[in-house]
Amino acid sequence: MNINRRLLVGPAALASAALCLGFSLNVQAAEKFPERPISFIVPFPPGGPTDAMARILATELTKELGQSVIVENKAGAGGNIGADFVARAKPDGYTLMFGTSGPLAINKPLYRSINYDPRTSFSPIIYVGYLPNVLVVRPNLGVSNVKELIELDKSKPGRLNFASSGNGASSHLAGVLFNGMAGTELQHVPYKGTGPALNDLLAGQVEMTFTDILTAMPYIKAGKVKALGVATAKRSSAMPQIPTIAEQGLPDYDVSVFFGVVGPKGMAADRVALLNQAYAKALDSDNVKKAFAAQGLERGVDTKPAYLAGFVKSELGKWSEVVQKAGVTLD
Repeated sequence: MNINRRLLVGPAALASAALCLGFSLNVQAAEKFPERPISFIVPFPPGGPTDAMARILATELTKELGQSVIVENKAGAGGNIGADFVARAKPDGYTLMFGTSGPLAINKPLYRSINYDPRTSFSPIIYVGYLPNVLVVRPNLGVSNVKELIELDKSKPGRLNFASSGNGASSHLAGVLFNGMAGTELQHVPYKGTGPALNDLLAGQVEMTFTDILTAMPYIKAGKVKALGVATAKRSSAMPQIPTIAEQGLPDYDVSVFFGVVGPKGMAADRVALLNQAYAKALDSDNVKKAFAAQGLERGVDTKPAYLAGFVKSELGKWSEVVQKAGVTLD
């Protein structure tokens, strides 16, 4: 009887054990992520502010995840090459991108041919923050604030120039947006990068530029350029003495370079959640906070993936309108 009873309950017990074992293995598999290094794609060349921030973040994230987070630069086409690479990657959480305003918002309406859509081609992980732009002019221009600049331009329509780091760059579109809101006729002079644009401003070849506050800060402090206004809705924590452009008569003016982490579309929710928590902890570490503050980065308030998704849609809508009005397109 005892033997028969064991035989009768044996198959059920085995089935139950198998289910429990399968569940246990699935849980263990989820808990083990990541089991190998993660590729952190920067869609720009080494040495720039985006690359520098990504490497700082990757170092701290490696501690949080217990696996190496390796920064890889895949530059070209304003960030489109790196973004397309990530969009096409396997959605397993091992390929992520440190994206910026270009590939995540501006490039979609700007480029004639683009193989991804920032709204639908990625899994949002976390909104990191933004780097304010600032309007700087040559010191001898004879203006001290935005109002005086607008008055000067209207007294000499089309005679004042603003430099940018290239057609379609945020420094270009910042000027386009300014013209549209202020009724000015500042003439755009594109350069191949922020360095050459700033060099010509320092040499007096152009009157002004809209550039990131990290780049402009040492020249502002040295008196080599004059800051008229921060381009974001709030003042910069790095240089709070500079009023915003919005404070000076253009209340809706808001231009910055934002940063966010994304992965390929279709990532599992548990991996998105795990990575989101790891990035949030890394951003809250003393090392990262200190380094990012020194670079002028303003931290994001909401770190939920859904916030980044909504922010990307909002920025894409804004810049689509600006690009359309400017009539700028790139191949």
